[in-house]
Amino acid sequence: EELCKDIFGHKMGIVPYIMPGFGLAKRTLEVFEQDPDVDGLILLNHGIFTFADEAKTSYQYMIDAISMAEEKLATGKRHAFHSVSVTPRLKNVSSLAPIIRGVCVSQGERIGNGKTDLRNKLILESRTTDRILEFVNGKELERYSQAGVATPDHVIRTKNHPLILNLSTTTDPANYLEHVKKSVKVFQEKYDSYFYRQVKNKGLVKTKLDSIPRIIFVPGFGLFGLGLTRNDSVMAADIAESFINTVRGAESIGNYKSLNESDVFDVEYWSLEQAKLSSSDNQPLAGNVVAITGGGGTIGNAIADEFSKLGAEVAVLDLDFAGDEGSYFRLACDVTDPANVKQAFEKICKHFGGLDIVVSNAGTMYQGTMEDVSDETLRKSFEVNFFSHQTVMQNAVKIMKLQGVGGSLLLNVSKQAVNPGAEAGPYGIAKAATLALMRQYAIEVGPYGIRVNAVNPDRIQSGLLTKEMIRSRASARGVNASEYLTENILGREVTAQDVAMAFTHLALSQSTVANVATVDGGNIAAALR
Repeated sequence: EELCKDIFGHKMGIVPYIMPGFGLAKRTLEVFEQDPDVDGLILLNHGIFTFADEAKTSYQYMIDAISMAEEKLATGKRHAFHSVSVTPRLKNVSSLAPIIRGVCVSQGERIGNGKTDLRNKLILESRTTDRILEFVNGKELERYSQAGVATPDHVIRTKNHPLILNLSTTTDPANYLEHVKKSVKVFQEKYDSYFYRQVKNKGLVKTKLDSIPRIIFVPGFGLFGLGLTRNDSVMAADIAESFINTVRGAESIGNYKSLNESDVFDVEYWSLEQAKLSSSDNQPLAGNVVAITGGGGTIGNAIADEFSKLGAEVAVLDLDFAGDEGSYFRLACDVTDPANVKQAFEKICKHFGGLDIVVSNAGTMYQGTMEDVSDETLRKSFEVNFFSHQTVMQNAVKIMKLQGVGGSLLLNVSKQAVNPGAEAGPYGIAKAATLALMRQYAIEVGPYGIRVNAVNPDRIQSGLLTKEMIRSRASARGVNASEYLTENILGREVTAQDVAMAFTHLALSQSTVANVATVDGGNIAAALR
């Protein structure tokens, strides 16, 4: 308050901190009435407001007030934080983020409205800039980072304190998992103590929110924002960066201070604040990250749309994409190039913090009789229709094991894997191998909580089954194109959305493993059982 008086003099009225509500409004009016000639009001720990009879004048008062504050800050220390040398051994965010994410969603608490493991997930947003590093590498990080939020409204997004994850004290990167677990556990214990202390002191009956951190500072690395959705995690990271700027300014001319925990608790557990978050996580796959290969095609687009409807964060991988950018995280990726696939999955981890569901959907049709097909054609088919699935699964499993909270691997196989068609051997044999791959992965990664299943679609108009291809396949079966598409028990054409819904069903089915869902309108010859 004294600092504000020193900076603004009599131009601004100063309102002491009061929790938002009628009391604050009443006190604000009282301060204004004491001196109606002020250009505006400073509501301590809330913000600054200017006013006038004309909007332009009010805006100019705001510019003048901010300029006065900036002039004061310019007189402060050039370097607000005395940095220490920090050299973390794990510099790759794609390796660190899944560990943090896995620990934060496996601590035995329900996050938000999460009632099942599928809905007990968080998204991570990572940030690293020179200003962030100056802050997190500060010698007194433990003091100024733990002082509390810059404004009480932030507490519902970030909690009052961030977690400091100092990995430089861990000499062996293999021990990072245990170090993260220990750090998060200590954070939770502190949060729980704060909650029970406040409800006891205030004589209240409240339901405790989860005690998982929403901001994590990592010396030598940067920061993470955590949230139930991608937008929430970005918001948390934005607030963290704003907090850094606020603390930096305060520390340059003095010491940063915040509210006491009692005032913070009142806002964090205020029903009107909680209402802002009440509808943010009601979808069954909220907080889940799904990656879809072949995501730029007809079936891939339909799969992305269905998962998005269920609240999942979606990354789509393909060689190229037609049309506008859309709302999904797009990655150009050649699934037959192992290095390219590895890089794409690293980008997914950097963007979302990890991975929960993979739909290995990419494929290409190769035709011909086996007695005439060239080795080159057969090898090309196996590269995209078998080996690409293996490469995708390998990368996905590594991430899911780092997280330690299970996952779902889904493969687009084909009816051809169990019911070969004339002149489709080069394609069908590779797909049959992929069906065997699915079953092998199921028994190998099942003990880690990773479920592996497949979908066998047939005759879906798409980039793979083009009109020309339909005519060719229809001719091989002795029917016309229309009959070919509806040649099933139901007598109806099967769509890409039908296939997409089969994938989402398997992703939601937590006790289903090594299953093959047929999406073909009914074809007894292709039925597995």
